[in-house]
Amino acid sequence: MNIPSVLRRPDAAFGPGPGPRVVIIGGGFGGTNAARVLGRAGARVVIVDKNPYTCFQPLLYQVATGGLNPGDVTYRLRSFAARTPNCRFRRARVTGVDLEARRVECDNGGPIDYDYLILAQGVGANFFGTPGAQEHSYTIYTRTDSVRTRDVILSNLEALDTDRGRNFDVVVVGGGPTGVEMAGTLAEMKSIGIPAIFPDVSVDRVHVTLVEMAEHLLMPFDARLRHYTRRQLHRRGVDVRTTTAIAEVREGSVLLRDGSTLPADMVIWAAGVGAHEDVMDWGLELGRGGRILVGPDLRAKGQDRVFAVGDGALIEGNPLPQLAQPAMQEGVWAAEQILDLEAGRRTRSFSYRDKGTMATIGRNAAVVQMARFHGLRIDVTGFVAWLAWVGLHLYFLLGGRNRLQSMINLAARYLTFSRQASGIIGDIVDEGGDPGGAGPAAEG
Repeated sequence: MNIPSVLRRPDAAFGPGPGPRVVIIGGGFGGTNAARVLGRAGARVVIVDKNPYTCFQPLLYQVATGGLNPGDVTYRLRSFAARTPNCRFRRARVTGVDLEARRVECDNGGPIDYDYLILAQGVGANFFGTPGAQEHSYTIYTRTDSVRTRDVILSNLEALDTDRGRNFDVVVVGGGPTGVEMAGTLAEMKSIGIPAIFPDVSVDRVHVTLVEMAEHLLMPFDARLRHYTRRQLHRRGVDVRTTTAIAEVREGSVLLRDGSTLPADMVIWAAGVGAHEDVMDWGLELGRGGRILVGPDLRAKGQDRVFAVGDGALIEGNPLPQLAQPAMQEGVWAAEQILDLEAGRRTRSFSYRDKGTMATIGRNAAVVQMARFHGLRIDVTGFVAWLAWVGLHLYFLLGGRNRLQSMINLAARYLTFSRQASGIIGDIVDEGGDPGGAGPAAEG
C-alpha cells in the first residue's frame, strides 16, 4: 500500500513540514544545486556525504602545487545546509540503498526514508586496469589526495638541496584539463620556484613529462587551442608525449606500451575518472565506467523516484562531459522534475546548455572555448583567457571568505612567485611516503 508522503511517519533526519522528503547522496556541484532549488520550494532535504565539506574540484591542482590552502576550496556542508531553507546535513557513508522500501542505509545515525532520491555521489580516479597505477600513483581528485600530493612534491624539492646526486622526475598521466594544469604549474615551480628558494639547485635536475594516449592534448577543444596549449607547455619545459600509452606503473619508473621506460620519482594520475565501487551494490543499472544509466529526464532506468546527476550518471544515448557545468545543470533539473511530479505534472527531457569550457596552462596562459552563438564561436587564449579562468572559478566558490582567501593567495602567487615561489607550506614526507612529525599538515 502506498501511503501519501505527507501522511508518512515523521523522520528525525528531516525538518518539520509537509513537503516531500528528498535524500541527496553527495554534496558536490550536482547535490548542492539540487538542494537549493528543492529547499526553497518547500521540500524537506537531507544531504548525505562522508565528508563534512563540499569541495571545489577544479582548483584542487592549486592545492596540490601549494598555490591554495585546502580550506580555500572547501566549504562546510553544515554551513551550506544552515543557509538553505528546509535543508539538513548528515555526515555519513552510504552503506546501501533499499529501492523497494525507499530507504538509504548509513553507517552513522541510522537509515533515512525518502520520497525521492537524488544520487550525486560523484566519481573517483579511474586507473583503467593499468598494473601498478593505483599502488604507485598520486591523484588530485579529493582534498585529502591533493594535500598528500602537495607534501610529496615539496618534500622531493627539499631533498634536491641536500642530495646533490638526486633528480626529481615527475610523470603526469592524462592530457585533459587536469593533466595540463598540473604539468604547467609543476613546470613553473621548476623554472621560477627553484631559482627563487633553492639557489643551489639546478633546474635541469627537475623533469616534468606529460603523457597522453590520444593524438592531441585537450581533445574536446578546437585544434587551434590544442596547438596553443602544446606550444605553451613546451615553452615551460614540459616534455609532452602524445600517442603514448602506459603499460605499467612501477616504483621509480613507468613502462610504456612500446617497451621503453621513463624514470619517475612521482607519477600523478590525471587520466580520467570512474564510478565508486559502492554504487555497484545499489541495485541500479550501470553503463560505461560504472556510471548509473538514466533516461532523458535524469531518472535512473527502471525507477520512478530515483534521479542520478553529475559525473556518476550517464544519459543513455547522450553522454555529457564530466565537468562542473553539466553536474550543476543536472542538479537543478532533477530538483525541478521532483517538483513537477509532486504537482502532478509529467517530467521533461534534460537539455544541456553548453556555456563553453576552459583550461589554464600557467601564469598568463589559458584557453577558453566558448559555446557557439548563431553558428559563431569565439575562442580566447593568453592573458585574457587566464583572467577569465581565474574570475569564473572564484565566482563559483562557495562562501565569501573562500573567494577572498583564494583571491589573496592566487594574487600573492602571481605577484611574488619569482621571489618566494609559494606561501603554502606542507609536511616533509619520508621515503616510505609518511609525513614526518606528529602534527597535522601545516597550512599558511
